[in-house]
Amino acid sequence: MNILGQNTEQRIIGLFDRGDASAMDALYAEYADYLTGVCFRYITDKDDLKDVLQESFIKIFTQINKFEYRGKGSLKAWMSRIVANEALMFLRKNNSIEDRLEKELPDLPDEDPDVGGLAGEVLAEMIRQLPTGYRTVFNLFVIEGYSHKQIAEQLNIKPDTSASQFNKARKMLARMIKDYNKKNDKI
Repeated sequence: MNILGQNTEQRIIGLFDRGDASAMDALYAEYADYLTGVCFRYITDKDDLKDVLQESFIKIFTQINKFEYRGKGSLKAWMSRIVANEALMFLRKNNSIEDRLEKELPDLPDEDPDVGGLAGEVLAEMIRQLPTGYRTVFNLFVIEGYSHKQIAEQLNIKPDTSASQFNKARKMLARMIKDYNKKNDKI
């Protein structure tokens, strides 16, 4: 918070409200890296990621006049939702979700892996290595906090399919973590 009592979000919204030409630059400078991270959870191809981010920022800039500030973090949450929705629309448009809802996985552990000492970047990269359908459902359930019913509505699948994809993603991730831990214990 600065000495005038406004946080960054309020300052940026104020710039947009006044029609200040620097508003877009200020918003981009403050949130581009964070929103890239949101998009990165869903979109693995760099060119596609840039396209989705561009569409997201266009939507943010053209709809910011409809945004209603509801306290610190509300702008960031609103923009994150736009980016996640744009990523999902991209995946649906390119059949990346439906075509990649995986079938059965052999011999995956049921127990949760030991993630103690596992760097956040390593875990994030493992999540990115999940098949598209698994990764999408995993992110929506774990990170975005959607229920399987909400995920089903977003992805045009059944709630049971969402739950199944999440379970398979969790098991595949557990295997990856177990293999990583085993590999790094030997060093």
